[in-house]
Amino acid sequence: MQDSELIAALRSGSEPAFRTLVESYQNRVYNMALVIVQQEEEAEDVAQEVFIEVYQTIDRFREESRLSTWIYRITTSKALEHHRRRKAKKRFAFITSLFGSENEVLHEPADFHHPGVALENKEQMKLLFGAIAALPESQKVAFTLHYLNQASYQEVAEIMQNTVSAVESLLHRAKQNLRKQLNTYYTEFNKP
Repeated sequence: MQDSELIAALRSGSEPAFRTLVESYQNRVYNMALVIVQQEEEAEDVAQEVFIEVYQTIDRFREESRLSTWIYRITTSKALEHHRRRKAKKRFAFITSLFGSENEVLHEPADFHHPGVALENKEQMKLLFGAIAALPESQKVAFTLHYLNQASYQEVAEIMQNTVSAVESLLHRAKQNLRKQLNTYYTEFNKP
């Protein structure tokens, strides 16, 4: 089904069209969210919110960009929203733990496990995803879209509502930052 046909069917409230939309984009939306929020359950919540928003706001989609671009833009903003809320909750939990009756920590960050990573590579992937998570938001989003979701520079620029040269710059800085972070780890790890 072409994007224009799918959009028209969604606008008419077609349940089969919504099912097609979800089946077509669920893995990409979930994986994009997972890289940003780094928790499987939270990535599932983000994906559900994305598809609900697409369904509810399809009438406002002006078709100035591709449907996938619009969906990735929604995914990025929803995932970043969740990530910011979780960071705020962590800060609050840390502060309240300082004043707890027995000074116990009330909130521990969850371990990150990406379901698509082979068992023997989990530690390396955990390190890589941790380094990606430490990037500034714009670099993280550009890196994730381009390298993990295989979006072209032009598509990344459209999703991020930026220029192609700005995206190139973000990707260059992201690679530099990742190289620094990972070199530091491997240098420390390989010391005698």
